[in-house]
Amino acid sequence: MNTSKSARLFEKSQKRIPGGVNSPVRAFGSVGRTPLFIDHAKGSHITDVDGNTFIDYVCSWGPGILGHAHPEVVEAVQKACADGLTYGAPTEKELKLAELIHEAMPSVEKVRLVSSGTEAVMSAIRVARGYTGRDLILKFKGNYHGHSDGLLVKAGSAALTTAVPDSSGVPASYTQNTLVALYNDKDSVQELMARYENRVAAIIVEPVAANMGVVLPEDGFLTFLREITQQQGTLLIFDEVITGFRLGMGGAQEYFGVKPDLTTMGKIVGGGMPMAAYGGRKEIMDMVSPVGPVYQAGTLSGNPIATTAGIVTLEILKQHPEYYTDIEQKAGRLAAAFRERAEKTGEAIWVNQVGSLLSAFFTAGPVQDYDSATASDTKAYADYFGRMLERGIYVAPSQFEAMFVSAAHTEEEIAETCRAILG
Repeated sequence: MNTSKSARLFEKSQKRIPGGVNSPVRAFGSVGRTPLFIDHAKGSHITDVDGNTFIDYVCSWGPGILGHAHPEVVEAVQKACADGLTYGAPTEKELKLAELIHEAMPSVEKVRLVSSGTEAVMSAIRVARGYTGRDLILKFKGNYHGHSDGLLVKAGSAALTTAVPDSSGVPASYTQNTLVALYNDKDSVQELMARYENRVAAIIVEPVAANMGVVLPEDGFLTFLREITQQQGTLLIFDEVITGFRLGMGGAQEYFGVKPDLTTMGKIVGGGMPMAAYGGRKEIMDMVSPVGPVYQAGTLSGNPIATTAGIVTLEILKQHPEYYTDIEQKAGRLAAAFRERAEKTGEAIWVNQVGSLLSAFFTAGPVQDYDSATASDTKAYADYFGRMLERGIYVAPSQFEAMFVSAAHTEEEIAETCRAILG
């Protein structure tokens, strides 16, 4: 019997919270363990309620690019809290953050701040439909865009079809306007766009898929999406909730040189606070109320505490472009360690890495789409997760999530992690 404080808290939490957690992956279900309850975090480390400290490669699922509790961010947030937590009224900080976003991503001519990535994507879809006057949305199998009803879908037995709900409680009518194509498969996109010619409001894509593990776009795939959307008057939406400000200040659109019509952002834009955003071309965003007829609102949107954290985080990243080179190189060292292990042991391990994002899939690979990702041996991943945890290293409790490197990870910690991987 597990008598740890984490285990006891988990048992109690299940009586008041569904599954004992407030987001499913936290339950450790896919790795067959009891979740760790975290007490505090600092820099590249997290410490659980039992006093165990781990090198952290989850980084709160991405926003911890500077590491936990960065002193400049914390100091600014503490000062902001003394002025009040929320006003439900405009502040200069909202404008300052909007200017920083536009400077980093020029395609975002106007931006609306919201409180979560799900809210950002849901709103961007509504704007796209309002702007084009069309109802259909095309997404990709294995791309995750939050839990709003119309997007919580995946392909059924036939990929090129309208989607069926992927969750109980979502009426089929909510997803009848959602088409599902195959990531990195131009033919599947062409077939759907031809079948529903001039009827698709937007194609939404994770420019780097990061919710089926990290899966990179093949050469020319994002450019192809840009071209086919322009041909049909369809908007291209980049879901940069994970890639925004992580692959570089300009996100995936700068990294790959493809300019979308709309962009959704989250994670880093709030510096670890509940914050997200969506934005794009001026004429599209001017569809949003109170200027236009597309309604979207939120009392806590752009609240002064989250905007403070976001401003300080983006300013630090802007001042230190070398951080991006550093964390990409460190992620590359981790990826090389996985490949070395596969070569030495004969294990089936395939690694995808871009910038500071990487995933080790326990499959022979290559991993280039949803089907090849889900061919991974999840039992082998669970064994790996346990080995790493025992070595004091915290990685995602799921095969199908990313490993994040932060500016707080030291050379020594990367070396220690490489030894654990090779273990």
